[in-house]
Amino acid sequence: MVAGDEGPVRVDSWIWSVRLTKTRSLAATACRAGHVKVNGERAKPAQPLKTGDEVRLFHAGRERIVVVSRLVRKRVGAPVAVECYVDNSPPEPPREVLAAVGVRDRGAGRPTKRERREMEQLRGRP
Repeated sequence: MVAGDEGPVRVDSWIWSVRLTKTRSLAATACRAGHVKVNGERAKPAQPLKTGDEVRLFHAGRERIVVVSRLVRKRVGAPVAVECYVDNSPPEPPREVLAAVGVRDRGAGRPTKRERREMEQLRGRP
């Protein structure tokens, strides 16, 4: 179930095994889309991974930066998965910041120029 340093593991398989993505196909899709970088370089799904590699994954609107400390080939439980990497990700923004985005009522029609400017100001755009 848990591999030591038996050999390299595919990036997409490892990302799924340590529960950074929900499915392996999502991990492979993220690799093909360029959302996964290993040691600063864009990774293909089958790229081999070694202990000590830095993996950057942009998924679900958040960037995760992890350093591989243990290679696993199959999906493991959450307590074991946390031991397989060192998380260097920036802290998640507070929920209040995320909820501050203006939401229009359904069926309210197209926003006026004034309403559009107010929404953009709430979103932090100039």
